[in-house]
Amino acid sequence: MKCFSIDLDGTLLNSNHEITEENFMVLQDLHQQGHSLIINTGRAYEDVIKFDAVRRLELPVISINGTVLYSKTRDVLYEASLPISIYKDLMPILKEIGVWIMVYTNQGGFPCRNPEIQDKSPEEISPIFRNYDYDQILEKENLKIYKVMAVSRVDQQEKIDQVKKAVEGKFDMSMASSHPNNVEFTSIDANKGAALLRYQELVNQKFDEIFAFGDGGNDLDQFKVATTSVAMGNAPFWIQQEADMITKTNDENGFSYAVRHLLNI
Repeated sequence: MKCFSIDLDGTLLNSNHEITEENFMVLQDLHQQGHSLIINTGRAYEDVIKFDAVRRLELPVISINGTVLYSKTRDVLYEASLPISIYKDLMPILKEIGVWIMVYTNQGGFPCRNPEIQDKSPEEISPIFRNYDYDQILEKENLKIYKVMAVSRVDQQEKIDQVKKAVEGKFDMSMASSHPNNVEFTSIDANKGAALLRYQELVNQKFDEIFAFGDGGNDLDQFKVATTSVAMGNAPFWIQQEADMITKTNDENGFSYAVRHLLNI
């Protein structure tokens, strides 16, 4: 069985955060041919199932960089959480550097999730995070922290480098960037590649081939376990260097272009 593991932002989605009709038609063709399609994204599940294509095709979802795995019937197959102790030690470092911080939990995103700020200006975004009380998140019952995401202004990406240097080697956790101006922290057991291997065990399937599509640093782990890795034309050069194939950009239906090339359809 062939598996197609597909990132969303910058990959299946165009710059308007849409799945084009062309990309949907290819998804539908693959689905009808009996291939396994998996959405493998840094997004939370709530921000994935809003896409009509995902719902119509009943696609399984690997969300939050491998933190929570969902079956095609929306059952939770697996979840990993970031230890509260790490959260408590990590937050002061991020606050000191002055980045915007989003906390993804089993009870929502605080103060918001990344898709909610994607099209906003820095002037619109800053008030959302200014003086936000992150300690109140810890007061929630049965809390599970799935991801802490640090984001900088596009013109202050050096802050992300500061964050990476400040936390490197200090915490037992996974760290990856889906875009140059962010860095995402998840459980040490969570990444897109490990999740793909784990998914096969959980559903008792064995993929003969894995085609992984992505554009960001958080896709490198799925590239490692794929038989064929495909980087988008809009991916940074260092990501493209790690892929077996480079396709067109996400605004040129690069996903469907690559699939047609790979399968000769």
